[in-house]
Amino acid sequence: MATKSVVLEVREIALAIELIELGARLQVLEAETSLSRDRLIRLYKEVKGESPPKGMLPFSTDWFMTWQPNVHSSLFHGTYRFIVRETRCEPIHAIVKSYRLYLEHMRLQEEAPVLSLTRAWTLVRYFSSGLLQASPCCRCGGRFVAHAHDPQRGYVCGLCQPPSRAGRTRRVSGAGAANTTGATGTTGTTGSASGASGKNGAATLN
Repeated sequence: MATKSVVLEVREIALAIELIELGARLQVLEAETSLSRDRLIRLYKEVKGESPPKGMLPFSTDWFMTWQPNVHSSLFHGTYRFIVRETRCEPIHAIVKSYRLYLEHMRLQEEAPVLSLTRAWTLVRYFSSGLLQASPCCRCGGRFVAHAHDPQRGYVCGLCQPPSRAGRTRRVSGAGAANTTGATGTTGTTGSASGASGKNGAATLN
């Protein structure tokens, strides 16, 4: 009978703990580790002090198309692509690193994160499955989350051409940061998320 490596098991437990601390749902833990469901539930209770939430994971790509989630998702995925390209680490570790950078960015902007770890993980899977693509904006050059096979010619991102109601939810989630200039990447979550548009944003949205 094959004996499971103690070192591998320790690494998986450490990964599971990190994912739990970042807010991952139980389904994410099951997909990314070989630990049993019962063990993951016990680990979740020990780390969070409560049972893991029940219910299905979000499954629609449409959430990522709405204005504010699209900006945050594009920022995260640009960072993810950069980390994968430069470090060649495993996808789940790249997700964790990218999400920590995303949270740090939100903290520095004093704004609440819009993207949860589970949403970020789902986003990466949608890209891997060919359901989503990164479309380049014809104005700022940043790459933004879009449905796969959507026309890319003449695409304008939500920062260069924000909807009329953009910026009215700052108190709740920081969307009002777009009241500066989304496309030039000045300040605020959506503004600095658009670092996509400037040279300093090349590592994220390009």
